[in-house]
Order: sequence, then structure tokens, then C-alpha cells
Amino acid sequence: MDIPTDFWVAALLKRTEQGGGFSYVTRRGDPKAGTVIIRLLHLREGRHRLLRLVNTGTGERWISPLRSEAVADMDAYIEKEKRFDPDLWVIEIEDAEGRHFLTEPVEGDVQDL
Repeated sequence: MDIPTDFWVAALLKRTEQGGGFSYVTRRGDPKAGTVIIRLLHLREGRHRLLRLVNTGTGERWISPLRSEAVADMDAYIEKEKRFDPDLWVIEIEDAEGRHFLTEPVEGDVQDL
């Protein structure tokens, strides 16, 4: 990201709120350069998904770092990443339609098919 992480996170929280979703920070990392993991909850379907920003060589893209939707697997992944990266941010988004409210490309989105 080219902007400070805390500013980017605040914008995501605002977009989520304006779009009718709920979002909150469960872990604050470095305000200027922290990595962000997003934990999504699709309220209608009860499905979970993790997203993480990666550099693909042709630009940045959000990917799902796990194939599993099991909450325990996601918790374990986040705990491992927190030990590896003390600057990590974790954002949780709950939405009835499962939207992520990101403006950046996301692996698996309809426009990517």
C-alpha cells in the first residue's frame, strides 16, 4: 500500500459502514506500514474467508491464503502470522452478502472469472 496503514484501515471501516456491513479492528499493527489480514463473515451463509494482500509481480492483489473455511484453521493462521509479524493488523468484516468492501483486486471475485 502506498498510504499509511491506519489511514487505509479507517477508509475500509468507513466504506463497510456506509455499505451496510459491520467491521472492526481486532488487532492494531504499525500505523504506517503494518500488513493487513481481513477476516470475512458472510452472515447469510455462515461462511468465513481470510484475505491477505500480496505483491504478484504485476501489482498487488488480495488473495485467500487458506483453502479452509474452518474457524480453527483461520485462528491458527492468524496466530502464526502475529508471531511472525508484530506489525500485523487484523480486520473483521461481517456482511449479510459476504462483501469485502475492498477497492483493490481480489482473487476469486466475479470479475476475475
